[in-house]
Amino acid sequence: MIRIREEELEQQILSPFAALAKRSRGRGRQEVECSIRTAFQRDRDRIVHAKAFRRLKHKTQVYTNPAGDHYRTRLTHTLEVSQIARTIARALRLNEDLTEAIALGHDLGHPPFGHAGEVALDEVLRRIDPASHFLHAEQSLRVVDLLERQKRADGSEEVGLNLTWEVRDGILHHSKGEEEMELSGPATLEGQIVRLADRVAYLSHDIDDALRARTLSLQELPFRAQFGQGVSELIDVVVHDVIDCSLGQPGICLGSNLQEQLDGLKDFLFQQVYRDEEAKKEELKARRMLTLLFEHYLADPTLLNLEGEKSEQAQSVVDYIAGMTDRFAIKAFTEIFLPQPW
Repeated sequence: MIRIREEELEQQILSPFAALAKRSRGRGRQEVECSIRTAFQRDRDRIVHAKAFRRLKHKTQVYTNPAGDHYRTRLTHTLEVSQIARTIARALRLNEDLTEAIALGHDLGHPPFGHAGEVALDEVLRRIDPASHFLHAEQSLRVVDLLERQKRADGSEEVGLNLTWEVRDGILHHSKGEEEMELSGPATLEGQIVRLADRVAYLSHDIDDALRARTLSLQELPFRAQFGQGVSELIDVVVHDVIDCSLGQPGICLGSNLQEQLDGLKDFLFQQVYRDEEAKKEELKARRMLTLLFEHYLADPTLLNLEGEKSEQAQSVVDYIAGMTDRFAIKAFTEIFLPQPW
């Protein structure tokens, strides 16, 4: 069987620190193994074919609903994360299939309008239940576990993608937001690589987008001597450093100087780009839009066939809104709150 041959190859050529498909902790529901693909290859394919993955192409990365064709979206960010992570995994002889599956699935739960949408949904959930919260990493896991549906051969649907434990762990632990660039968290080295690649990808391409939008100039960039002036230079420096530091090691690590510089660059971007008034002038509108949509759907449970207690209904509304693309949210808001021609 081809899958068995692939699993044997993994055992022969991968690092002793790599996660092997044949040694996966398994899935929530038992299922017949594929005769061709390993468990991690199968997970990658399920993610790529998921509706939530396709919707990433119309979700904001940093700039809300940009008019230009060359700004990053959540989908292009995901592909860049995958490319960086796979390069590192291959060089360290770790499991490239697992790395790719985590990278492709890590942002499936991101709401419309980027982090503005995340803030809005967190606020509305806490109003209903102070113990509740919204984090896109947790929502990504909720997407693959509950919200996506798989078609069976008989035409029926199965709840969730039933991914392996290792992929789910990497998705859940990929993000730490604004805090220091700590790489620990995921249980596998492949997950740790994606955690790093996510940060490197958004630092590099957010600089590129900010330069394109002219909200940032080359002269303002810190650490230019270390990272150069282009996206490829920053990525190249980090990839070489993490490979040099992590080769043959039981963890993924960066040189201490580079770690400090990346933390400094991230702090700079949060102050100069992510919170810049010009760059984020539409964010307040986006947050108000999602808040009004939430209140509208929650006020009439029949609109989304809501069931259960108020907190359960609120979670269902948040699931619905978080799955929207930017343009679908704008369309829904327009139809509900703005006068329509007749």
